[in-house]
Formats: sequence, C-alpha cells, structure tokens
Amino acid sequence: MNETRRPTPPHPEQHQEPPGQTALMEPVPDHGEQSYRGDGKLKGKVALITGADSGIGKAVAIAFAREGADVVISYLSEDEDAHDTARWVKEAGRRAVVASGDIKSEDHCKALVKRAVEELGGIDILVNNAAFQRTYADIADITAEEWDETFRTNIYGPFFLTKAAVPHMKPGSSIINTTSIQSRQPSPQLLAYASTKGSISNFTAGLAEMLADKGIRVNAVAPGPIWTPLIPSTMPAEKAAKFGEQTLLKRAGQPAELAGAYVLLASELGSYMTGAVIPVTGGEIMI
Repeated sequence: MNETRRPTPPHPEQHQEPPGQTALMEPVPDHGEQSYRGDGKLKGKVALITGADSGIGKAVAIAFAREGADVVISYLSEDEDAHDTARWVKEAGRRAVVASGDIKSEDHCKALVKRAVEELGGIDILVNNAAFQRTYADIADITAEEWDETFRTNIYGPFFLTKAAVPHMKPGSSIINTTSIQSRQPSPQLLAYASTKGSISNFTAGLAEMLADKGIRVNAVAPGPIWTPLIPSTMPAEKAAKFGEQTLLKRAGQPAELAGAYVLLASELGSYMTGAVIPVTGGEIMI
C-alpha cells in the first residue's frame, strides 16, 4: 500500500444527520482509491461486507476487490456511497452486488447470504463491520429503544449473518468482526456502543472455538479513532473537529490504513490466526 492522505486535526467543525455521507465530510476520507495495490491474495473468493458503503467497509471492499474477490456491498440506505463502492469494485475487474437493508432484521441477513450464494457462487469471507453509535453525557438520556437499536445493529446483526453464512462456508473461510478500542477503553459518552464492542470481542473469541473444527477462522480488527461519516453524524461538531488528536500519532486514522489488517485475516497470510484481535489504534494501547 502506498502513502495515504493523513490530515491532522483540527478539521473544520461539521455536523451531518445520521448515518452521514462521505462527500459532505471535510476532509474527505481516504479509502485507498488511489493507493491500494493488490496482488491476488483473495483471487476467486466471495466476500460479504456490511457497512461497505463508506468508511472502513468501503476501504475493505476496495482492497478485497483489488486482491481478486467479488463483493456483496451491504449497507443501510446510503445509495450514492454504496454505488460508488461498487464502481471501484468493478473497476478492479470484480463483480459487485449492491444490497441495501437493515441488518437488525434476521430475514434481511438471511437474504444477504442468499444473494452471495446465488449471485456470486458462495461465501468465503464475512466481514461484520456495520455499526450504530450515539453520544450521551448521562445514562438517563439513553432510551431503551436506542439501547436496543445499538445492540441489534452491532451484535445481533453479526450473529444473524454468521448463523446464516456458516452452512455455506468451506474450510479455509474467514469471518472478520470489527470491534474497537472502546472494547478495552470505553468512553462514558459511548456507553451503549462500547458495551456492544466488548460483546463483539467476546463473540469473536467464543465463535473461533466453536468453528475451529469446521476450518473456519474467526478474528477481529479493533480500530481506534477512524475518520468516517459516523464521526460528524454522531458527535458534537467541536469534538469531531479535534477527533483523533489524543492518539500517539496525533490524528485520526484513515479507512485505507485498516484495509491491510482485514486482507491479512481474510487471506492465507493469516492462516494460523483465529480468535485474534488486531488493534489499529494510532498508538492507543490495548493490553
């Protein structure tokens, strides 16, 4: 991977309505569009990636396609961003299936896996990446409905998708979950989100043991502060402007800077890795 764009804060103060749009961000995130170079590490594979319209999911989709994988681009409702991801996948010479809908629904998750199998011929890699978060200073402000939405998106969705995908996965397949630095260093303002990320880390560890006999590897990537539409759409504008400055590298990471970790876990390079969590945190320590 070549040099990525790595702007340092402060950024212009900005706010969007959730779930946010990439094109409205300043600076626009780098997903590796101009920098990622693949060499066939995932040739002939089929990947289903949730939250693939923007942010980390978009960067992973671009990298996987350039490594030779066909991709199901799962997203909620951000049509413009999702079709842009599909354009990059197709420019890499791979097939793209664009699939909108809500992974809180088990039926939708089953339908996503069915589309991967029927339209692309199977499923070799599942990336559970989509997430929901909001910030609150007081637990009294978090409604039961929002707590439920956070858990159903961030942990029920991966459970539904994994349950649907495993019967179609062959030995050598890979499941990659996106957890977070928040699983070890929870911010009080992200109570619901951080709680789900702790759950994802435990889900990863237990699932790795459960699926080892099937030859399916299960790992996770733990991002630190990453510059995605989730930030200006879920944080106060003044906080988003300084996002990432607390890290050792003094900036937020770009989505492109995580793609290599997902490629490692999806490919033969990571063939002896299961139950692992790779931190990509800009120096924030996870021990």
